[in-house]
Amino acid sequence: MSKVTLTLCAGKDRKLTWVRKDEDYVADFCLVSRRTLTDFEHYVFRYHFLLGADWKLCCRQMKIDRGTFFHAVYRVEQKLGRIFRELEPYSLYPLDQYFGGTVRKAPFFERVPNVTAMPAPPLAPPLLSVA
Repeated sequence: MSKVTLTLCAGKDRKLTWVRKDEDYVADFCLVSRRTLTDFEHYVFRYHFLLGADWKLCCRQMKIDRGTFFHAVYRVEQKLGRIFRELEPYSLYPLDQYFGGTVRKAPFFERVPNVTAMPAPPLAPPLLSVA
């Protein structure tokens, strides 16, 4: 079962609206994947990532060898990872940006890195010109 949540929205008539964010995320995930990938890559994505088939079943079903399959998997991961991160106006990754959560900062003593100053390199003597 999905959950319905009351969310703030910038509207003229009302300030709150009912949304199903889980279903919205799944729909955006699948639509962006379909638009980004080629037919073969989407076929690999659907069988391996969405349906959870292992590489042996995928290779047998798609009639391809193992190397071709894994190269396609790596291309799919690279393409979708970049697209999900750079998608505008709301990226699909990280999830807190999509679902409107807040990013909690670490306590101050954990945020300040342990910085040590590097010594300055010694100055080289000026070169003598030989005449």
